[in-house]
Amino acid sequence: MTKIQIPEVTLNNGVTMPQLGFGVFQVADDETTSAVLSALDAGYRSIDTAAVYGNEAGVGRAIAESGIARSGLFVTSKVWVSDHGFDSTLRAYDATLQRLGLDRLDLYLVHWPTPASDLYPETWRALERLYAEGRVRAIGVSNFEPEHLDRIASENGIVPVVNQVELHPALQNRAVVAADEARGIVTEAWSPLAQGAVLRDDVITGIANRHGRTPAQVVLRWHLQQGRVVIPKSVTPTRIAENLDVFGFDLGAAELAAIDGLERDGRTGPHPLTFNG
Repeated sequence: MTKIQIPEVTLNNGVTMPQLGFGVFQVADDETTSAVLSALDAGYRSIDTAAVYGNEAGVGRAIAESGIARSGLFVTSKVWVSDHGFDSTLRAYDATLQRLGLDRLDLYLVHWPTPASDLYPETWRALERLYAEGRVRAIGVSNFEPEHLDRIASENGIVPVVNQVELHPALQNRAVVAADEARGIVTEAWSPLAQGAVLRDDVITGIANRHGRTPAQVVLRWHLQQGRVVIPKSVTPTRIAENLDVFGFDLGAAELAAIDGLERDGRTGPHPLTFNG
């Protein structure tokens, strides 16, 4: 079976990252190993997890069982809000590596800014330390609004390579995307399919019918053609493979614009300005 060649994006520190990866949010640890093994078998090489997901160990088992060289994988995890602060973030990173069975991550993210604690600048400094020591290849943030990016830019030295935010046709987070672009930060979309909520939209199903593709493939293609990194999730092997099969067609300018027109502030998760874990 010929593996699909996944395009890569170059981050602002020169590290390259697959543009399409596999997410494991809300996948139970005992299901995670088989799901990740299915993803790796299909051709995914980027896996996104987080401490709070409770499945880092399952990801680690899959990596160990896959037989794929570590250098051929891109592994991301995130520090949770309860571990914010300099020393506690360093400890959390060590614990994440232990659960994954790895000696280094490719990308480590601050999962949420959590304004109530106001510790995200200090947490970011801990990530800067990890990066300076060569313990992680790249560092970034998740769910950061422009004001959070401004704060760490004014108080710290390193610009995040990635900002992972909720982004899909119903919530396009345009102010955040613009702020990321202005700083050379790659926008990565979590919940890229809005947990399936946008897949029945007439605009998307019409485009899918014209291309002989599924609605999910159309939405993922929309993300990719606009330069974003995406991390769709599934535990079904056929759908895992289907979500990767999005490189054999292109959407036209009018089709991209039609999907752009579906913005309706349709947030499915919490808002970063009010979420505190």
